Amino acid sequence: MTQTRTRRLGMSLIEVMISVVILSIISLLIYSGFVQTTRNKARVEGQTDRALEVTGALERMARELQSAFVSAQLNPSPSLQVVHTAFVGTDRGSRDRLDFTSFSHQRLYRDAKESDQNELSYFVARDPDASDQRVLVRREQARIDDDPQRGGTLQVVLHDIDSLEFEYLDPTTNEWVRSWDTVQGTAQPNRLPAQVKIILGVISHEGRRTIQKIGTRVSLPIRYGLNHATYSP
Repeated sequence: MTQTRTRRLGMSLIEVMISVVILSIISLLIYSGFVQTTRNKARVEGQTDRALEVTGALERMARELQSAFVSAQLNPSPSLQVVHTAFVGTDRGSRDRLDFTSFSHQRLYRDAKESDQNELSYFVARDPDASDQRVLVRREQARIDDDPQRGGTLQVVLHDIDSLEFEYLDPTTNEWVRSWDTVQGTAQPNRLPAQVKIILGVISHEGRRTIQKIGTRVSLPIRYGLNHATYSP
């Protein structure tokens, strides 16, 4: 009688196999859900990090443009003109370049022979680590010299860039133009645009390669060349 009760309380091989199969299915469903959640989390974090990188680059450009300036003061002797300020926006289709002088330099070292003035440039170049990709490059020279479009150090601000476009609001005509030049006497001497529009073409590789246009608009408070002696706008 005891042996018969033991058989009834036990499980047959088929019941054990069915239980194992059910447990395996449940475990697979739980694992698949966990993997999908992890992938979604990584994708959202990647999108957030990318958005922060793009907005950070735009905010930096906007902050430095707000400190842009040109000076109308030049030494009468060409041989003594060792400092030239400029605001030059070059129309290059979808990959423009902007060179300007600014009051945005931050001195990082004590007793450095530097001021808050600097030369800055923003343009698109090929990625040094991947020739088929492009990056947003920032050029800075801590001291303004006779050529405000050359020299200094280069820094990659943003990777995977397709385009960089600038537009300038002319305060005299209230129209947007694609180029600006304070160097050439026939263009816009000794004056800056009222606003600058920045449009970045950012590449996204999620699923398929897409290009997203993100932009901002910056107002320039210093619109005329600085000259505390004779110049009057």
